[in-house]
Amino acid sequence: MNALRWITVAMLAGAAVIAGVYLWQIRLAYDRISGQSKVFAAGDERIEYAQGGTGLPVLVVHGSGGGFDQGALIAGAVVGDGFHWIAPSRFGYLGSTRPAGASFETQADAYARLLDHLGIRRTAVVALSQGGPSALFFALKYPGRVQSLVLLSCGVASSTDAQQAEANRAGDRLKMIFKHDVAYWGVSTALRKPFINLMGASDEVIAGLAPGQRQVVDQVIDFMNPAEPRYAGVELDNRAAMPDGRIAAIRTPTLIFHATDDTLQLYRNAEFAAATIPGARLRRFERGGHLLIAVEQPRIRAEVQAFIRAHASQ
Repeated sequence: MNALRWITVAMLAGAAVIAGVYLWQIRLAYDRISGQSKVFAAGDERIEYAQGGTGLPVLVVHGSGGGFDQGALIAGAVVGDGFHWIAPSRFGYLGSTRPAGASFETQADAYARLLDHLGIRRTAVVALSQGGPSALFFALKYPGRVQSLVLLSCGVASSTDAQQAEANRAGDRLKMIFKHDVAYWGVSTALRKPFINLMGASDEVIAGLAPGQRQVVDQVIDFMNPAEPRYAGVELDNRAAMPDGRIAAIRTPTLIFHATDDTLQLYRNAEFAAATIPGARLRRFERGGHLLIAVEQPRIRAEVQAFIRAHASQ
């Protein structure tokens, strides 16, 4: 009995420590996003955004599980200095509302309203992952406002084959993890490697990360805390209609980066976009998974900057 009692006490103490760490870290996460953004309100709609830098305007569209804070990370990683970046929280993320009938297409209209509010007529657009569909719709519906479009490991088209079905199941599992702060924190903290696998990177890619690359990956994962204020957006991302063949009407200069071993946003998305958007250029990588912007950050950053500047006057 004494041994059992001590085991019970130790387990309770351990649980108390874990609970304390969770409460401390989640409080820091909420503090981190508090007061770091602005909100443009029009009627019942609220569009949250952050901005920074000076120079050519760049609309930065975050991926699933993100928000303005992930957009700011993307801007720092692949846009860099010499640009004025604008990073909105998409529908249902953090401080942005999710209106009735929300879709990737209506999200594009919200970008236009935000840019009008900021007095920005034309901009480059850089999108990550599931930020791709709304960015594509923006280029499709507002061709005069988009100078260039960069797609980083983006979703583009729907599919019903077995490989896409498995990727969709991974997306569904991620969605459920985002439903509660404690679930996301617990899984992403205690099961970091399996969580990165679920995010679209193989064991080989994870093992090959240099310390600086791993730091970028860990920051992206940690910055998805708190999760609950992002859940409505994640849920929308998992069911909204993709642009599919409509992107054939896009005439915006487009640059696509994608790894062939991405298991979350499959490489066929990049192939489809490159084959369908007239004049689109595809940068293919054999390794990097869905962590490509961390694995190939210096090269991607240099090419993104050059591409934006080359088309800034168009």
